[in-house]
Amino acid sequence: MSDTTHDGALATSRPLSEDAGLSPAELAGKYGLSVSGARPRLGEYVRQLWGRRHFIMAFSRAKLVSQYSQAKLGQIWQVATPLLNALVYYLIFGLILNAGRGMEKGVYIPFLVMGIFVFTFTQNSLMAGVRAIPGNLGLVRALHFPRASLPISFSMQQLQQLLYSMIVVFAVAIAFGNYPGPSWLLVIPALALQFVFNTGLALAFARAGAKTPDLAQLMPFITRTWMYASGVMFSISEMLKGKPAWITDVLQWNPAAIYMDLVRYALIDDYGAKNLPPHVWGFAVGWAVVIGIGGFVYFWKAEERYGRG
Repeated sequence: MSDTTHDGALATSRPLSEDAGLSPAELAGKYGLSVSGARPRLGEYVRQLWGRRHFIMAFSRAKLVSQYSQAKLGQIWQVATPLLNALVYYLIFGLILNAGRGMEKGVYIPFLVMGIFVFTFTQNSLMAGVRAIPGNLGLVRALHFPRASLPISFSMQQLQQLLYSMIVVFAVAIAFGNYPGPSWLLVIPALALQFVFNTGLALAFARAGAKTPDLAQLMPFITRTWMYASGVMFSISEMLKGKPAWITDVLQWNPAAIYMDLVRYALIDDYGAKNLPPHVWGFAVGWAVVIGIGGFVYFWKAEERYGRG
């Protein structure tokens, strides 16, 4: 469009842009733009994770296969490591310190082996969660994907490792006269609830580890203390006889002890319900729901900060 000015010069005029006066946020909204790496809504985040489910499974399997790829015995170490730990703990706590008092030898050895394997499941999931972001910064910074995929895949890796190890647990149970029965099916919900708990714990500590990488150096001391307080090598109720009842209750209701005792109750015939705290299944479900959902939401809230800075 053109026009002539009063002095005869030719001037052009354009209509004002319809975007004039819009703020950057309004312009982004108008053209469907969003901040790169911004945290999506919780429901959308869950949908994104579901869309990456094949990646999560493949990543966990790859990590499991590569874990012992440099060792000559390979995947045998998945089972050998907790078995060797159980042997060492039996020599020290079972024979020297008599930590198995109140239980026959045929009960204490499966009790100890199951405690080691089940607690290791939680311990390794927690340790893997702490390192999930710092240990994969290249992947986090190079690709856009829900960051929760990493700690979830590491929890899946530990679950797969435990399932292989359960063959040894079943063999030890049978070797000491505990044969398969209906109670063995209780292992399935017990381990499923523990997996949900472990995943929530891994997610929560993944956020903490992303902010404070040095936390990984502190975790072995925390998990070791947790192990000694969870009755891995001894019966909490038997060891604390004569102590205030609330101490026994607190230690028995801690989640690691609950999931271990549920597996022991399922697989050891002489480890009866009297060894379990009241409302044990309620606490098992409660810990899984609270830590599983709470850990997930806590991790999601910092989604846009992972891999930055």
